[in-house]
Amino acid sequence: MNSTTTGMLAGIALGFAAAFGGFSAFVVVLLLGAAGLVVGRILDGKLDISALTGRDRG
Repeated sequence: MNSTTTGMLAGIALGFAAAFGGFSAFVVVLLLGAAGLVVGRILDGKLDISALTGRDRG
């Protein structure tokens, strides 16, 4: 299991822990899952955010 999958699963688990039930819980889980996915992609090196931070990666 790579960092992307781990991050997404962690985000989903946190979403379930934060809010359980109803449409608002669905939105919270969706947002935290997406945030975990983005963090995992950054850790895997598949998403380059150097343009946003103003730093060169190399």
